[in-house]
Amino acid sequence: MLLGAHVSISGGYVNAAKEAQRLAINTIQIFTKNQQQWKEKTVNEAEGKLFKQACLEAGILQAFSHTIYLISLASENDEIVEKSILSLAMEVQRCKTLGLTHTVLHPGAAGKLSRTEAIIKIGDNIKTVLNATHDNPVKILIENTAGQGTSVGGKIEYIADLLDYINSDRIGLCIDTCHAFAAGYDIRSVKGTKQFFKEIDKRIGLEKVLCFHLNDSKGGIGSKLDRHAHISEGLIGTIPFEYIMKMFPDVPKVLETPNENNADIRNLQLLRQLATK
Repeated sequence: MLLGAHVSISGGYVNAAKEAQRLAINTIQIFTKNQQQWKEKTVNEAEGKLFKQACLEAGILQAFSHTIYLISLASENDEIVEKSILSLAMEVQRCKTLGLTHTVLHPGAAGKLSRTEAIIKIGDNIKTVLNATHDNPVKILIENTAGQGTSVGGKIEYIADLLDYINSDRIGLCIDTCHAFAAGYDIRSVKGTKQFFKEIDKRIGLEKVLCFHLNDSKGGIGSKLDRHAHISEGLIGTIPFEYIMKMFPDVPKVLETPNENNADIRNLQLLRQLATK
């Protein structure tokens, strides 16, 4: 069962592995640098070796990253696009050095472009990164979004079009439960959850789902509100989490819920209980 949480690298990458050991988890997601800044960070081989050893000692089986929030590959601002391409390429390189398998990317917003134009622009810029890192095995996973504004990732069909356009085995999908619900997918029932994954399988293929963000939602269905809640304490309930835990045991799953008062431990315990219910 691959299950864990997003953990902090505050104080150094090795501390992320120590936090994972404290939480007794075998899967982690990290930011490899400050998620709110463009300033790039280079990881040397010695740092990478120390982190990989720490992960091994902590029993971590799967580790991956989330890209910074500033990336906007369909921006009308050329400077932002250039920075976004560089940031994504550098992220992929840091992941390789640290031994991370993939990085999760928000596809971004269309802005004044049509949805089709935005998908092409985002796709071309991701292709540029893939070509620049052609000797790198790290995958880029497109995360579904809450569908706010002109977001390209709110509907599975849009992500399917993007993945089809890029057409690379280094591209996959990250499913966020809060985002799916906020975007209008009713996963509160077994029927609704099965329908959601049936659509993913039909349009993209379940084999492309390479990680999950497990979050309840503070916003209602179709609210387009990206506000995460603790498992079973939001408006989704437990049904989709039980389904995912049972149907996708070998796919990495991480919490992105607020971690006040050691809430991760409580959320993880509930998820494990749902897996054996």
